[in-house]
Amino acid sequence: MDDYRSKAGQKAVTVAILANCFLTVFNILIGFLSGSYALMSEGAHTLSDIVTSIVAFAGFKIGQKPADEDHPIGHGRAEAISGLIIVLFLAMVSYEIMSGAIEKFLNPSTITVPDTFAAIMAVFGILINYSVSEYIIRIGKEIKSPAIVADGQHQKTDIFSSVAILLGVIVSNMGYPILDPFIGLIIGLLILKTAYEIGKSNLDNIMGKLPSQEFIEKIKDIANNTPPAQEAHNIKVDYMGSYAVVTLHIKLDGNLTLDETHKVVHKVQDNIIKEIPEVKYVMVHACPIGLQYDHDQEIDKL
Repeated sequence: MDDYRSKAGQKAVTVAILANCFLTVFNILIGFLSGSYALMSEGAHTLSDIVTSIVAFAGFKIGQKPADEDHPIGHGRAEAISGLIIVLFLAMVSYEIMSGAIEKFLNPSTITVPDTFAAIMAVFGILINYSVSEYIIRIGKEIKSPAIVADGQHQKTDIFSSVAILLGVIVSNMGYPILDPFIGLIIGLLILKTAYEIGKSNLDNIMGKLPSQEFIEKIKDIANNTPPAQEAHNIKVDYMGSYAVVTLHIKLDGNLTLDETHKVVHKVQDNIIKEIPEVKYVMVHACPIGLQYDHDQEIDKL
């Protein structure tokens, strides 16, 4: 599975980089020749995509490293950290694009009406970005890589940017050239919005936000369907990038021997890992049925 993840992740990033190299060169070149600030802004955006794809892959590769003495549950959080680095790049690109657009608003004499080549490039941008972003996100979800998914979401914003550029070229040629830098401003805001969404998702990952209730119920069902375990509770899930670490309590007959309890605990752990591939480590605590004990300790709180 790890070998498949590595190859799939590398393939996704390679496709992203090649597509963005093409888009960067032609967006900037045609934007300059056609007089479209919005298209040149999009060129700067696709240039940043190349950098963020490299960052995403670096985080992905580090996250693939096995556990060691200093990192006993692996390096998975490297993927979420790379997602936050992507956010910083997006924020800087957004600032540059928006400040350039505002400068054109303040100096309308610098605004030019883009020609039809800008519209043609925008159409190419829509088609390429849609295909590449869908491909990257699909692979990222398949191999459960937050870094690859974040890179695909970043790529997807370019679809809206290209649509906006196309509309801007059409309206500018109808006598409203001020719309071109306005579209550039919208592109900057879209990039900023994407940065916020990626940042929130990866911070939630790092901060250990509880996953969906359905995920918790699935863990509970697997534990409760592993005889003689009962009443699984105090379930905690901590995501480490592409995989999760789970801790939970189960109730067992207090008359079981230590050896019998040990076997049941390991069986529950094995079943959870087998049934839920994204769970890599499980720690199970056994509680005697009927014994009253304090679950209000801070460490036991969900």
